[in-house]
Amino acid sequence: MTLAILFSAQPLALAKTPVPGADLASVRTWLLTHNPDLQAMQADAEAAQARIHPAGAMPDPRVEIRLQRMGDTGSAFYGVKQPIPLWGKRGLARDIARRQADAAGLEREAAALDLLARAEQAYVRFWHAGTGVEVLDRQVRLLAQMEEIARLRYSLGVAAQQDSIRAQVARTTLQAERIRRLAVRDEAMAALNAALGRQADARLAEPADEPVLALPTASLGDALGLLAMSRHPALEASTAMAGAADIAALLQRRQRFPDLTLGVGRMRRDDQADANEIMFEVEIPLQQRARREREREARQMAVAARARTEALETALQGQLGQAWAQAGSARERRQLIEQTLLPQAQANFESALASYRVGEVDFGTLLEALDGWLGADLARADARRDELIGAAAVRALLGSVE
Repeated sequence: MTLAILFSAQPLALAKTPVPGADLASVRTWLLTHNPDLQAMQADAEAAQARIHPAGAMPDPRVEIRLQRMGDTGSAFYGVKQPIPLWGKRGLARDIARRQADAAGLEREAAALDLLARAEQAYVRFWHAGTGVEVLDRQVRLLAQMEEIARLRYSLGVAAQQDSIRAQVARTTLQAERIRRLAVRDEAMAALNAALGRQADARLAEPADEPVLALPTASLGDALGLLAMSRHPALEASTAMAGAADIAALLQRRQRFPDLTLGVGRMRRDDQADANEIMFEVEIPLQQRARREREREARQMAVAARARTEALETALQGQLGQAWAQAGSARERRQLIEQTLLPQAQANFESALASYRVGEVDFGTLLEALDGWLGADLARADARRDELIGAAAVRALLGSVE
């Protein structure tokens, strides 16, 4: 789905927009319908469209009235002058305004993609912080069970009281980490609300499930090809501005040729029409150095605009490569943890717990096994977070908004 289609659906979405946060779709809908930055850029784009017609319009005519009195004789002159731009200058001015208006609309689309990436990344961090808290809560419950086992073994005289105390210390440590992750979650909520254009403490719905941000292509080479083919809106906007600069340089060269002013008038003396007048005015281009400098300025501005377009294209390719590497590396880490490390850590803990019940391992070994399982589970969530953040950046660069 393109941004243009999403923008066209805004009036319907405005009728009833649910509180964002339950999923990525609610975040995207809220951003595109309520973000004040996008609303301001939309107004700028519409203002640029309104400048197209006036840019190529004929100048307003000028009316001249002269009254004279000499003795008993009075005269009045009434005239109209109309400046007439020649040599295609009006069409060139309109083309410049049209390209600038196109650029304004494309810049809004580019800003929307950037904001969507920021919002999706903040949503991923919001979800990730909650997931980390859930992992910690599971471990706290396991520690409570381990503490009960330690107390039971102590009551039977087969374990030291220190085992129970160490379990309590470990639980307190996890609760401190839980507080830290809840603070991270609050920071993610504030960042998400900022991207959506909402107050920092505005309520967000709880994520219903893990967010899904699939990569649009299977390889970086395909992604670079898609970037070159689809043309990012920021690149299209820069290209439009470069085209406007080229036309502005051409318009400046046309200023070598003077425009024409046509005038007509009538002289009346003592209530009698004595004479009619037709007038032609032409500017004499005497200030050649100033004209040449203005032409040089316009040429250099066109060169600068084209160079900015090339630099932007290179920058977008670099950003795509970095985001792709982040997503790919995180995906490989996550798969390794899910398929190997996490099952191993869980099996190690279960084995240590069973062995502790019968006195084959000490409580320190059991705690170490639990820490290993907890670290693997949190590392899996961290890898998934990094994978989704990289995918959000890739999708924004390739213009994927679903």
